[in-house]
Amino acid sequence: MGNIHTTGPNEALIVSGGCCGSTKKRTIVGGWAWAWWLVTDVQRLSLNVMTLNPMCENVETAQGVPLTVTGVAQCKIMKMMNVYYFHHQADELLGTASEQFLGKSVKEIKQTILQTLEGHLRAILGTLTVEEVYKDRDQFAALVREVAAPDVGRMGIEILSFTIKDVYDDVQYLASLGKAQTAVVKRDADAGVAEANRDAGIREAECEKSAMDVKYSTDTKIEDNTRMFKLQKANFDQEINTAKAESQLAYELQAAKIRQKIRNEEIQIDVVERRKQIEIESQEVQRKDRELIGTVKLPAEAEAYRVQTIAQGKQCQTIEGARAEAERIRKLGSAEAHAIELVGKAEAERMRMKANVYKQYGDAAIMNIVLESLPKIAAEVAAPLAKTDEIVLIGGNDNVTNDVTRLVAQLPPSINALTGVDLSKVLSKIPGAKA
Repeated sequence: MGNIHTTGPNEALIVSGGCCGSTKKRTIVGGWAWAWWLVTDVQRLSLNVMTLNPMCENVETAQGVPLTVTGVAQCKIMKMMNVYYFHHQADELLGTASEQFLGKSVKEIKQTILQTLEGHLRAILGTLTVEEVYKDRDQFAALVREVAAPDVGRMGIEILSFTIKDVYDDVQYLASLGKAQTAVVKRDADAGVAEANRDAGIREAECEKSAMDVKYSTDTKIEDNTRMFKLQKANFDQEINTAKAESQLAYELQAAKIRQKIRNEEIQIDVVERRKQIEIESQEVQRKDRELIGTVKLPAEAEAYRVQTIAQGKQCQTIEGARAEAERIRKLGSAEAHAIELVGKAEAERMRMKANVYKQYGDAAIMNIVLESLPKIAAEVAAPLAKTDEIVLIGGNDNVTNDVTRLVAQLPPSINALTGVDLSKVLSKIPGAKA
């Protein structure tokens, strides 16, 4: 059985050993590996940056001056190709570092690299003068890095940066050098100040003269420019006024033209509106004509035709009706005439037969008939009087008698008119009666 071991990007996992006595070694960065119990060895190697502080105390320079130099170096174990060992692969570089430092702590690794850097720093410091070291620290640091890089590279270490932190001595050489330099600088500074004051006075006078010349020249130029400005301004004002007048006249002329165009357009609009109004009115007249034709004329013509047709029909009906009525009247008249003729003939025959009968019966029969007829005659005569509620006779006794007598005297003529029998003659023939 075994375990799975994982590692991050800042740590290398070195797996060695294995089954069947294998001596193969694997290096894993930022991954995982399988390790068998008891037969596989797994160790870790940090790839973090290591900060070192190399220090060389009282190291004699090329002039024999003892100096103390401190620096700061940033180093790390290489996992990629670098400029010094470009022919090595990553596994080879990590393999070299693992051979040198596997099983050691980070402190021990730092101490090894620090001793190497300090040795190269001492060697290079002995070949330089104090001035070279003090004045050009960057070149000194670059030289140390260039010399030490191949040695630490063979251990799988890369120098990321190296800088000189401080340079000092215990014999006051740097202080003396600084004092002498300071004195020179002060001397040069005082001379420079004196020369500067002198030059400043001369320069000030020259500048004042130049300033006055410039002032006078400037004043002259100002006056000339003022005069030219006024002349130019007068010319500009004249041109501006002329341009304004021309612009005003042009504006008024253009405004008049625009107003004329607007008026012409308004007239054209009025003409078009009137034409359209005339067309609309003409179309309205035509519409009203068509409306009158459709609502009045055609219905009137239809009504006239209907009335005429009805009149003609009624005329024909009247004529035919008159003809039929005339024919009916003619036929009725003919029938009535024929009936009257037959009735007349029958009545004549009846009268003739009555006359014959009357001749046979004589006067007694006639009288009997007359007497039988008198109640009917009296009833017919009295029929109008039956509708009278009351008869009032106004007058004296003589008058009433006369009226009754006159009324009775009128009965024979009436009977004669109705029956053709003379009642007076008939009564005179009765024995014992007086006419």
